[in-house]
Amino acid sequence: MMARLLSAWSFYPSVLGGSLVLVILYLAVTGLQPPRRFIWFLLGTLATVVALMSPLDILSDDYLFSAHMIQHLLLDLIVPPLLLIGLPADPTRHFLQKTIPARIEGILGRPPVAWLLGIATLWIWHVPTLYAATLSNEQIHVFEHICFLVTGTIFWWPVFGPAASRALNTFYALVYLFTGALANSLLGIILTFAPQLIYLGYQHPDDTLGILPLLRDSWGLSPLADQQLGGVLMWVGGSLIFLTAILGVLTRWYAAAGEEHNGVNSQASF
Repeated sequence: MMARLLSAWSFYPSVLGGSLVLVILYLAVTGLQPPRRFIWFLLGTLATVVALMSPLDILSDDYLFSAHMIQHLLLDLIVPPLLLIGLPADPTRHFLQKTIPARIEGILGRPPVAWLLGIATLWIWHVPTLYAATLSNEQIHVFEHICFLVTGTIFWWPVFGPAASRALNTFYALVYLFTGALANSLLGIILTFAPQLIYLGYQHPDDTLGILPLLRDSWGLSPLADQQLGGVLMWVGGSLIFLTAILGVLTRWYAAAGEEHNGVNSQASF
């Protein structure tokens, strides 16, 4: 049964083709300079493929709420910042000088707007009726994933966007991320301690892979235990991602302060 699960990769031409096009465009625009940024961007595209084409996808679609939470963490909290950190600064600034992109960024790049869009999307798609619709309708499910990727990118833009017109300074970036972590954790806590099953779509899955005994008996994931695990993943896993981002902001601030200090000392020596 484990072998069947591990071999259950899906093939979506739109996901694979879109990822390849992004990487090719990136290389064409930047010429792989600087290579460090390309590594971050490549990690973001690979994380997208893993989220949407690996066995995680069929687990999240048909079997486990907790697998769906891992998929959401990837699409909302991991892929967008990786892609943004990987964007080359100069081509991005050049693109945002164009009229339409500049207007869009001027509205969606405002930190209160970006924060609200990112957090509201997270909460809205976990309303039970909407969540059930994603499990029963593939088009709605695809739209949900697009929403997470788009609003996740908007959410992370004021913190990690290389050409954000309203980039947050260190203090406000920490407040922005801390409040985002609280909002994410609150939803995770609600799911963790819910006394009854909220998402009924995983109660009686269509066991196309024949792995339900593995999940229910060997792994001990009853529908309620699975829902509680999903809540813990959102609560604790999401908090760790936000903590990593906070440490990244502090590291960036420390490096900038060190460069400024070295610059002052260099000027004083003359």
